Amino acid sequence: MQSMSIRLHSDPADKWYEDYTLGEVLITRGRTLNIGDLTAFAGLTGDHYPLHTDEQYAKTTRFGTRIAHGPLTFSIAVGLVGLSNFYGNSIVALIEIVSLRALKPVIPGDTIHVKAEVVGLEAGANPKYGQLTVSYSVRNQRDEEVMTFHQVMLARRRPQNTR
Repeated sequence: MQSMSIRLHSDPADKWYEDYTLGEVLITRGRTLNIGDLTAFAGLTGDHYPLHTDEQYAKTTRFGTRIAHGPLTFSIAVGLVGLSNFYGNSIVALIEIVSLRALKPVIPGDTIHVKAEVVGLEAGANPKYGQLTVSYSVRNQRDEEVMTFHQVMLARRRPQNTR
């Protein structure tokens, strides 16, 4: 009789600063936005600007329909990478978001995904933490880039006695 080997997966997975490599790329699954997402986000944030909540008004704009709030697109992008378990339990703090640019509108019915790439690794002076910078390219179903930004985070380092 063959012995069974059990593979254990934890969520979030154990991950450390040292597990990342420059140029490492993640492509997330897609997420389709709908009117309910815009309405829920407006309610949550208080941002009821008519471009996001009033279809009749939005028809008169250059977009011809309602568009997603930029911070909603950003939030979904961050969530998609989080869902992937790419960071595991390595992140201890957000340091900053750099160079956020909204390049194209996201409209209800669009499906977005993220191409995330590790573009910066700085060990720093503190042996407990390293700085991780990830470039986010948010893309729609036509693979058009709709938003870009760099997320700079503090990641825990593997304890020195286990390196």
